[in-house]
Order: sequence, then structure tokens, then C-alpha cells
Amino acid sequence: MKVQDRGERPPPVSPYPHRMVITEERPTKPARRRTTVLRGLLWALIVVFAVWTLVRLIGFESVFPAVQLLAFTPYVALASLLPVVAALLTRRVWPAVAAAVVMLALAACVVPRWLADADPGPAKAGGPTLRVLSVNLLVGGAEPDAIVGLVRAHQVDLVAFQEFTAEAQAALERSGLTDLLPNRVAYPVAGVTGSALYSRYPLTNGAFHVHEASGFGQARATLAVPGTAPIEVESIHPCAPSGPSRGHCWRADLADQPGAGVDGPVRLLVGDFNATLDHAALRRLIATGYRDAADVVGAGYARTWPYDERWYMPAITIDHVLADRRVGVTAVSSHTLPNSDHHALFAALQLPPA
Repeated sequence: MKVQDRGERPPPVSPYPHRMVITEERPTKPARRRTTVLRGLLWALIVVFAVWTLVRLIGFESVFPAVQLLAFTPYVALASLLPVVAALLTRRVWPAVAAAVVMLALAACVVPRWLADADPGPAKAGGPTLRVLSVNLLVGGAEPDAIVGLVRAHQVDLVAFQEFTAEAQAALERSGLTDLLPNRVAYPVAGVTGSALYSRYPLTNGAFHVHEASGFGQARATLAVPGTAPIEVESIHPCAPSGPSRGHCWRADLADQPGAGVDGPVRLLVGDFNATLDHAALRRLIATGYRDAADVVGAGYARTWPYDERWYMPAITIDHVLADRRVGVTAVSSHTLPNSDHHALFAALQLPPA
């Protein structure tokens, strides 16, 4: 019996009937478009982190708001892990490689601050210990009893004050500061430009170092500690880079700070530098022969500003103790300071023997 041909053809028979034929389904246009967009966003994110890294490495700080943004480099370094994870999860090899290179470059900039130096300095050389404290008074308004309490509790030998006013001086001395630290070089000024040094040991050659670019002042003196050569100390406070017009005075004031004369007298710079270790201007000063005390002991993230419940931003480290490379560092810590926007910064130093 014949079957009428209706023009229908049977499906082709595979010459290999025991094999399964798989046809690959191409992605639809919307899927391809979505993939392209995601790839572009990932590369854009990597480029943002790469540009930040380049700016940090070359020290490009002359354009507002580069100075302000660079202060948050540790947080950016932590966030740079995100594109690495995103690239790995989406199995994109070259974006993962590029993101990892950027992340490692940022890590090289910030991770050493968590690690104590193998050589903290001449801690076992037999020289005397000097305990120093940096205090920004916030236009003289910080709580005087709290400051005197810190001095007493930590057996502080030297306090460097910034934003030191006549009212603050009177309040601190009423609270008993001069009973503990009877020697002083004080230059009270209304506003934020005053400065002072109070010491357990004699202070001589007192002077008021005024920055020409900003008018900010810094108390300086020679400190006589038994068992070591005279120490030159200064309470540091350059102008803050708080706006486009303030970048010049910030850079000029930091450039006007005394360098470390490693062949001359031992020098200490203590105070509010308005700069972090991610700012090239501060790194240039350190390169003259200083070490950042917090960085030496692995406490480089002892965040000091802003410390105030009215502020809602990540804290950064702009207060520092810079010590001549001949000085050892044994401890660094930051402490709450009521009615100030800064933490007080404490450092225990081992001075070279005479």
C-alpha cells in the first residue's frame, strides 16, 4: 500500500545514532547588552581605583579637593577589594588581574602602618624616656580637667598645645597643669593660631614660629632632659586645607617645618599636622630624617580627627609625633578629649644617651 507524498520530508537521520547532538543557544540581544554594560561598569570601577592609586603615588595634591580626598586612602584601599571579588565571581580574567594590581599597590601604601618596624630605634641604648602628648584645644575649649588627668595618668613629661588661647591657659593652670609641668613656653592667641609647650623639664630658647603664608604660630623651645643632649621641640599646626584657597598655605606651612638634622641636635615635632601619611607634603618632611611614632609601633591608624559626635565622617590620622631617627618609640595611643574635635595623641619615646 502506497502512502501519498504530501510534500513532508522526514527529519535527517544522524550517521551516528548513538551520539547526542547538542545545539548551542546563542544569548539574546538583551543578554549580550547586559553583559557589555556590566563589563563596562567593572572596568570603569577599576579605572577609578587606578587613578586614585596614581594620584597617591605621584603625590598630586595641587588641585582641590585632592588633598581632602587623599586623607581617606586607607578606606579606598579597603574598598579596592570589591572589583577584585566582582571580577572573580563573574570569571573575568583580565579585569581580575588589573583590579588585583591596583589593590596591591594601594595595600603597599597603607598596610605598613599596621605593622611595627623591626627596629623601633635605640630603645635599649640606655637613654632616658620622654612621654609626650599632643593636644588640639579646639579654639581653647577642650576640657582642662580631662587634659590634666591624662598628664597625670600617663606621667607625661611634655605637652604640645595647638589652638591655645588665654582663656585655655588660665583654665589649665587652675586645673593644676603647672603643678605637674612647671616649665612653659606659651603664646596664647584668640582663635586657632596660638600655641604652647608645657614641660616637666627646663625649656630654654623659647620662640614663636609664625608661618608667613598663613599666620599660624608654633611654640618652639630647647628641652633639657637629664641623661641626653638638648632636644629641640616644636608644637606643630599648619593651616588646614579646608577649601580651594587654602591649599597653598597648607603646602607652604608644611614646607616651612624644620627638617630633621640627623647630624645636629635631636628634634621632635609634635602636634596637629592637618595631614596624613598619604599626603606627599608630610612624607617629604618625614624624609628629611624623621619617623612617625605611630607608624613605627604599628599604630599608624590611631585615628585622631574628627572626634565629635556632631561629625559624621570616617576618622583619619592628622595628629602626629615625628621623632628624629635617633629616637626610639615604645608606645603610641590616642585618647578622648571632651570638647575638642581631636583625640589627644600620646607617645613614649626613648631618647639617645648623652
